[in-house]
Amino acid sequence: MEQTILSVSELNAYVSTLLSSDSVLCQLCVKGEISGYKRYPSGHAYFQLKDENSSVSCVMFKGNFSHIDFVPENGMKVRIYGRAGIYAVDGKFQVYVSFMQEDGLGELYKEFELRKERMAKEGLFDDAHKKPIPYLPKRIGVVTSPKGAVIQDIINVLNRRYPNFDLLIAPSSVQGKEASSELIHALKMLDSRDDIDVIIFARGGGSMEDLWCFNDEALGRAVYEAKTPVISAVGHETDYTICDFCADLRAPTPSAAAELVMPNKEEIMARLDVSGGKLAFAMRNFIRTKRHQWDSLTKHRALLAPKFRIEKEMQRYDILLGKLNEKMTASYERKKGAFATDLAKLEALDPMKVLLRGYSRVTDASGKTVDSIKCVKIKDKVLISVPDGAIRSVVTAIETKEG
Repeated sequence: MEQTILSVSELNAYVSTLLSSDSVLCQLCVKGEISGYKRYPSGHAYFQLKDENSSVSCVMFKGNFSHIDFVPENGMKVRIYGRAGIYAVDGKFQVYVSFMQEDGLGELYKEFELRKERMAKEGLFDDAHKKPIPYLPKRIGVVTSPKGAVIQDIINVLNRRYPNFDLLIAPSSVQGKEASSELIHALKMLDSRDDIDVIIFARGGGSMEDLWCFNDEALGRAVYEAKTPVISAVGHETDYTICDFCADLRAPTPSAAAELVMPNKEEIMARLDVSGGKLAFAMRNFIRTKRHQWDSLTKHRALLAPKFRIEKEMQRYDILLGKLNEKMTASYERKKGAFATDLAKLEALDPMKVLLRGYSRVTDASGKTVDSIKCVKIKDKVLISVPDGAIRSVVTAIETKEG
C-alpha cells in the first residue's frame, strides 16, 4: 500500500482538524498560573499557563477581553475556557482562550504584593525621597549581564543620542538565586565611586520568575539607600518590580532608560545655536545703546569746554562764599547786640552796684537777707556786706520806725 505523503501545511491542518473534533479539546477548562503575560498594541494577549510541572502556551484575542472584568497579570491563578489548537505557521500547540476568570493569586504574586505593601508603608516608595536624574551625566554606571542584548541596546541608543558618552558596566547575573546578591554588590561598587553620576539597572523582559531577583527586599533597600540616582529598567513596560518602586526613576525598557538618561546632542546643539543667536542679538543691542550714550556724552558742552565749566563753578563758589560770610556776619552782630542787652540787664540787677552807692546788705547767720526787724532778735549775729568787705555784728537793740 502506497504511503500518503503530506506537506507540512497539510500535516498541521490535519492535526488542527483532529484537535477541533475532539469533544474534550474543543471545549476546555484549564486552571493554572499566568506567566510571561504580554498584551500587544493589537489588543491580543499571549502568555503561559503553568502548574508545578508543566506549562502550555495560550492566546486570547482582543474581542474576548470584553467578557472579563479584571486585568490579567503575571502570577494570577485563573481558569481559562477555550479550545486547543495549533498555530499552522509553526505547528505550535496552544490554547485559544475565549473566557477567563480569577482562581486566586499565585504564591509569587502574593509575596510580591506583601513586600510592596510593607515597604510602601515604610516610605521607601515616596516621591519625596527620589533624587533628580542629572541632565548631562559625565559617566553612567550600568548594572546588567554583559552577555545579553540589553547592554548592546543601551550602547546603540546612547551612540545615537550622544556619541561621546562615558559608560561603566558592573557585570551581574540578572536571573536566578544568586542574582540579587550580585546585583547588590554591583550597585554598591558603583555607588561608592565619585565619578558615577547615575546608575541604571537593566534587564530584558521575562516571566515573574525570571524577574524575581529584582523583587528582593534587600536589593530594594539598597537602591533606596544609594546616594547616586538610580534608574530601574527591568523587563517590559507592563512588568513592575520592587526595584522599580524604590528607584529614583522607572524606565519601561532598557532602551527607554538610555533615552531618559542622556539628552539628544543634536537637540542640545540646536538649542545652543538658538541661544547663541539671541545672545549675539542682545549684545549688539547693548553695544549700540552704549555707543549712543557715549556719543551723547562726548558732545556735551561740559566735555567740549571744560575750562568754561571750571571757571563757572569757581565763580559760583565765590558768590556762595560771599553770601555765607554776609549771613555769618549779620548773625554775629545780632547775637552780639542781644548779648550786650542781656549783660546790661544783669549788671543793673547786680547787688554790688547798689552797695557802691552807699548801701549795705545785712544777712543773718543762715545767709538770709534781713529785710525786716522781725528777721532778728537781740544778741543775733548778723553780717553787714559793704563794697570792700563785710562787718560781723551783734544785735543790741531793735527799733521800729515809730520808735
